[in-house]
Amino acid sequence: MSTPHIAAEKGAFAKTVLMPGDPLRSEFIAKTYLEDAVLVNDVRGVHGYTGTYNGKPVSVMASGMGQPAIGIYSYELYNFFDVESIIRVGTCGTYDPELHLKDIIIAMGACTDSNFAAQYRLPGTFCPIADFELVRRAAEECERIGVNYKVGNIFSSDHFYEDDHSGLTWAKMGVLGVEMESAALYCNAARAGKRALCICTVSDSIVHNERSTLEERQSAFTQMMEVALRLA
Repeated sequence: MSTPHIAAEKGAFAKTVLMPGDPLRSEFIAKTYLEDAVLVNDVRGVHGYTGTYNGKPVSVMASGMGQPAIGIYSYELYNFFDVESIIRVGTCGTYDPELHLKDIIIAMGACTDSNFAAQYRLPGTFCPIADFELVRRAAEECERIGVNYKVGNIFSSDHFYEDDHSGLTWAKMGVLGVEMESAALYCNAARAGKRALCICTVSDSIVHNERSTLEERQSAFTQMMEVALRLA
């Protein structure tokens, strides 16, 4: 049941897949949290594992960076491997002065400057949103473990290095932060009739000029991972 980007048998993935951007974060989640984790995909170094968490089958696979990359992997998981839910566990920058490093954003909706949704030829502007049940349960888990979080809009940008540095203008509309994947994931979920959620740990505060280390980006944001695993 191989696709151009995933070499795995049908049934190799659980119904729920956690999807970090970084393959090293995928490996960390599998080896730290999953029992009997098996490597089920390694095409292009994009590690995918399936194991169990609290007795339930769970998979984790990296998406790489950007909407084209997560667009490919989430499409193939939804449409060829019978995956029902994908939970992105990523990092983001925040525009919100009340959020700091290691706080969590639960992305209820995803604004974007991408042209990803143009493929659907809709007569207007599509608003990519998360699955409400996953949003609700993620918020409850954050409350339970006592982590500071906010639910709201996130901005999925196609640009990491912006020429005009206009990203902060999204803050005027109440957008909480910026990352590079969620809008494409939410579009694919909507088109496939599946479920998706983006949970992001704040790795950079644009308003407070705070930045996480490379090591923290790969493995230190464990509260986000644990919230996602509890949902799975």
